[in-house]
Amino acid sequence: MVLVVGLWSQLERIFVFFPTAEVRYTPDDVGLAYEEVFFPTSDGHRLHGWYVPGNSGTTLLWFHGNGGNIGYRVEELALVHARLDVNVFIFDYRGYGNSEGSPSERGIYRDARAALAYLQTRPELASEPDPGQIVYFGRSLGAAVAIELAGEQPPAGLVLVAPFASLGEMGRIAYPFLPLNWLLGNRYNSVARISQLHQPVLILHGDQDEIVPLSQSEKLLKAANPPKSFQVLPGAGHNDTYSAAGNIYWDTLSEFLSTLAAPPSR
Repeated sequence: MVLVVGLWSQLERIFVFFPTAEVRYTPDDVGLAYEEVFFPTSDGHRLHGWYVPGNSGTTLLWFHGNGGNIGYRVEELALVHARLDVNVFIFDYRGYGNSEGSPSERGIYRDARAALAYLQTRPELASEPDPGQIVYFGRSLGAAVAIELAGEQPPAGLVLVAPFASLGEMGRIAYPFLPLNWLLGNRYNSVARISQLHQPVLILHGDQDEIVPLSQSEKLLKAANPPKSFQVLPGAGHNDTYSAAGNIYWDTLSEFLSTLAAPPSR
């Protein structure tokens, strides 16, 4: 068992996580007002994030994908602010950007809990502690993190962009001739976990996704409980959904958020 855990730990760092240390871009570069935030995890790491205020009672808690850091999301962050006008809290997992530590599956789940705990202490939310103010927004690997957290602390809604059903599924797709099932097992098993959720779910996936096949989202949709919705994004790949799909992407997000029970705008 120790050998298996050690092997998985090494493979996870090689095949799952692709962090970048230098945060080259900030919301300043796209003209956004923001607050730089540092907050602790339960196992003693210090994580870094940005809080970008909007003019809505809804806050997106953003879980990014497996590459880069939050600096590479500022273009999309600016569009979220312009098109949706919600509050956004985006942060880096351990080992990414200015966040301490080394990433692992268990570790980034801890990071998600810490990010939510921090968000719930903010004055904007502390006076209105209803968790219905918070929507989880997960992209790719971040969708698996969002689903995991939703099973513990349900949000008002769940937005999943280009998600995968499980790491085992992705292993079979990427390496069909390798016997990875014994090792990958239940790693990032979103298809099993989403079946236990009962919050509104929106899944968006590009029909030209070159990394995660559209069929992965279809499996998640089938497993999810209602209310659920699914939007195929014509012409969009894995990382350009917010730009390639244009108004289809943004209008679908806006409509979904409008259906959620949210506190009055401030």
